[in-house]
Amino acid sequence: MNNTASQSGRDTQEGAEPDVVISVKNLKNSFGTQQVHTDVNLDVRRGEIIGIVGGSGTGKSVLMRSIIGLQIPDDGTIEVLGQNVATMDAEAAKDLRRRWGVLFQNGALFSSLTVAENIEAPMREFFRLDQTLMDEIASYKIAMVGLPDIAGMKFPSELSGGMRKRAGLARALALDPELLFLDEPTAGLDPIGAAAFDDLIKLMRDTIGLTVFLVTHDLDTLYAICDRVAVLGDGVMLKVGTIPELIAFDHPWVREYFSGPRGRAAAAADASPHGATTGGSGDALPVVQGAS
Repeated sequence: MNNTASQSGRDTQEGAEPDVVISVKNLKNSFGTQQVHTDVNLDVRRGEIIGIVGGSGTGKSVLMRSIIGLQIPDDGTIEVLGQNVATMDAEAAKDLRRRWGVLFQNGALFSSLTVAENIEAPMREFFRLDQTLMDEIASYKIAMVGLPDIAGMKFPSELSGGMRKRAGLARALALDPELLFLDEPTAGLDPIGAAAFDDLIKLMRDTIGLTVFLVTHDLDTLYAICDRVAVLGDGVMLKVGTIPELIAFDHPWVREYFSGPRGRAAAAADASPHGATTGGSGDALPVVQGAS
C-alpha cells in the first residue's frame, strides 16, 4: 500500500489537526423508494488519495456526484474547500467548480471534438483566453499525462482505451485544480495499462499536490496508491482507514473484500517488487514534464 506523502494530510504537523478539504455530514440520498444513503459521514484530508469502495448499489458514484453538485441530496451537509455547496450563490458555485477536476467513467470526452479541443473546453467555460495560449496549455496537459503530441489532433474514437482515460485526465487537469475526482478510472483497462494509470495518478499527487477522491472497485489500485479507503455499505460509511485497519475491521463484506481470494492476490502483488511497465497502445508510464 502507498505509504508516502499524505499520511493523514501530507503537510500536517505531528499532533495537529488534518486540513479537511471535503466534509460530508449526515448525507441522505434516495431514488424514489430506494434509500441509497441514510447517514453518510466522511472527511477528506488535503493531499491524500482516498479510495471509495462498496458493494453494488451502495452509492459510490452517487456520493461523488453529490459532492460535485450533480446530485441534490435529500438531507445532510457537504462542504468543499470550506464552502457549503448547498448554500452558495451561482457565482460562488462557479468559482468553486473551477477548483476541481473530474474524470468520469470512460473519460466522457466530447466525441465531436479533438483531444486538444476537449482540454480547452473548461478554459472556454471559465475564462476568455487567446486561442494560442489555450493551444499551448492543451499541449502542456497532453504531455503532462504522458500522451504524444500528435494525440491532440485526434478524436476520441481514434484513441485506445488507456489513451482516452489519459485525455480525460488532461481535461480534468486543464484548470490546475486542487481536487481531482475519479470515477472508476482503471475500469476497462488491461492490468498493465491500469498499473500505468495508477502510477500516473500517484505521480500527479506527489508532484503537483492534488487531493484525489477515487471511486473504484480495483483492489490493485487501492493497495498501490491509496492512503486511506472509505467503505460504503448499509446506507452509511462503514469504516474509513488504511488497508491494515480495514482488514482488522469485523464486518462480513469488508472481510470478504479485503481478505478474500482477490484481496489476498492484490496484497501479494503489492508486496512483490516490480519495475516500471509499459503497456500497449501508447500507455507507457508517464513523466510529468515541467510540473512544479
